[in-house]
Amino acid sequence: MKVLTKSNYLLGLECPRYLWSVVNKPDVVKGPSVSDKFNFEQGDLVGQLAKNLFPEGVDLPTDYIENIKKSEEFLNSGKPLFEAGFEFNNCFSRADVLVPSEDGWDIVEVKSATKTKDVNIHDVSFQKYVYEGKGLKINKTYLLHLNNEFVKNGEIDFNELFVREDVTEQVEEAVKDIDKRILDVFSFISSPSPPDAALAKAKLVKDGFHDCIKDGCVSLPENHVFCLYRGGKLSCELFENGFEVIKDIPEDVRLNGKQKIQRECELSGEVYVDRDGIKNFLGKLEYPIHYLDFETFSTAIPMFDGLKPYSVVPFQFSLHVDDKENVNHYEFLYEGSGDPRREFLEALKESLGDSGSVVVYNQSFEIGRLKELAEAFPEHKKWIENVLKRIIDLLIPFREFSYYNPKQQGSASIKKVLPALCGKSYEGMEIGDGGTASVKFYNMAYNNGKDVREALLKYCELDTLAEVMIVEKLREIVG
Repeated sequence: MKVLTKSNYLLGLECPRYLWSVVNKPDVVKGPSVSDKFNFEQGDLVGQLAKNLFPEGVDLPTDYIENIKKSEEFLNSGKPLFEAGFEFNNCFSRADVLVPSEDGWDIVEVKSATKTKDVNIHDVSFQKYVYEGKGLKINKTYLLHLNNEFVKNGEIDFNELFVREDVTEQVEEAVKDIDKRILDVFSFISSPSPPDAALAKAKLVKDGFHDCIKDGCVSLPENHVFCLYRGGKLSCELFENGFEVIKDIPEDVRLNGKQKIQRECELSGEVYVDRDGIKNFLGKLEYPIHYLDFETFSTAIPMFDGLKPYSVVPFQFSLHVDDKENVNHYEFLYEGSGDPRREFLEALKESLGDSGSVVVYNQSFEIGRLKELAEAFPEHKKWIENVLKRIIDLLIPFREFSYYNPKQQGSASIKKVLPALCGKSYEGMEIGDGGTASVKFYNMAYNNGKDVREALLKYCELDTLAEVMIVEKLREIVG
């Protein structure tokens, strides 16, 4: 029988079909993205820094056999153990930290998040099950996560950076039925064929990380029922009742207005246009029109003074300015290895005029960054407040379905709207998404990585050029 690891156990709670694919057909499972890998690295860094809270702790080897052997040997050392691993009933688990406690041990699980999640409780409950099965007495269980109120000011105090949360009661509750869940997971793994597609989130794990369709363990045709705008539970019910694509949804199924538009477009093969809605949006634009986009990065451990864990740091912008006669392009990309925020803000202030609309795509992001910059650099607050009043969100006509093309597959993101509306896409670019841009910049600026300036500039420029093209196309549509 295959050994069940903690990570696979959690996958089994999240999606049995995905676990089956990971174990039995790993070649069909989509690998981690550039940003996924970066997040894993950030998690590893947090784990390493947490060791500072246990100065007498003992690092154990990571090799499976050696790890189990050394874990047994050091149980009598009286010291905290990092990554102590044990196997029980074909289940294997390692704790980030096993801490001596009275006549037993406490489990301390380190997480790079800033709050406790359901999945964390199931994580620790699996550890407790294995360790107690091997005869260890577990007294308390804790989660050690980042303090979302911590603000860096000079050298980091790790006692302030981390919060230790007692989750003993929650873990005790989760352990009660763990035997059955483990048996279920073993049955999923050993099945000759994948379990029925479970595209909805598992009830046990409410904050999962897996998407059956995107991750490749389920294959569906274009414009499937999970493309329904805010389909949620309805999409799951339709799929479970044998309806895979939107055009096959029966007439008697109750849909909201936007979902009806999707079905009608699928049946007719035509694009939906609400001319009045588009005209209303375009009527709000005032020249000169500034088409703006930011690129940012974020790290678990704050790098610069004034930042919290996962504070978002802008390092690049692209700006196209349409004065009714010409469209001019301005751009900024930080070139140093320090805090880019002040240079970013000063360059933006120099390039962005004091009047006219500021068009962005999904305004909450740019608005959030500008408000953070106003707080960090109060001398620019008045100017930023003026910019905020001028912002118009290009997402609106697509979120409101003033325009809908079946090629969007239910999405209003610029990555879907641009090719559907203008025939232009991000495919073939060295950097083609914000997550990759963030990681590539970080590695170039702070980790001696590859020089990707040209690719970054091209990507960010396309973001604002796309905004220009989309607005021009909307004008054409309504004449």
